[in-house]
Amino acid sequence: MANISAGFWNDNPARHTLAEDIQGILTGSMVAALGLYILGKAGLLTGGTAGLAFLAHYGWGLNFGLMFFLFNLPFYWLSFRRMGLDFTLKTFIAIAITSVLTDLQSRFFEIGAIQPLWGAVLGGLLVGYGLLALYRHRASLGGMGILAIYVQERFGIRAGLVQLAFDACVMVAAFGVADVKLVALSVISAAIMNIFIAFNHRADRYIALR
Repeated sequence: MANISAGFWNDNPARHTLAEDIQGILTGSMVAALGLYILGKAGLLTGGTAGLAFLAHYGWGLNFGLMFFLFNLPFYWLSFRRMGLDFTLKTFIAIAITSVLTDLQSRFFEIGAIQPLWGAVLGGLLVGYGLLALYRHRASLGGMGILAIYVQERFGIRAGLVQLAFDACVMVAAFGVADVKLVALSVISAAIMNIFIAFNHRADRYIALR
């Protein structure tokens, strides 16, 4: 039996304690929310359901956090059927935290101006770091991320590459709400995020479970 030190960390590298999962999901969601906030301030968007939420926000002025939460709802059944209750609950919590924190960022600090290219790079990396933390605690930011994780575990195709294919569809739709330059920078941001995940998340290297 693994030796769990005061319930905070597990001496068995293949398992997580509840405390490890809580800190991983909370900090991953916080970092991802910061990245999404930076992308929004730069007038950019990303792929997946977050990209759909940005499209709704830019195109119709709808609340980003609320749209992000709602767009993910149809995917929970797939998550439950394919990934299990544990993954689904963790993902639901991560999405809820990220949705709320993205909208609350401006209450804690305000970005006066950000150069769009730097916003694309920084925002993409921060979202990537947040997703990586969530993936390593068997959670996701939902939607296409659920499909990406499922495809990786079922067929061995890296999650970042799967996500990249879905993101391309979102970027095509973005031409209806943003100019060509901002869409191009959004593509760069999404590519940075997904390449970062592809390099750093492999199921055969990181297999920790609860």
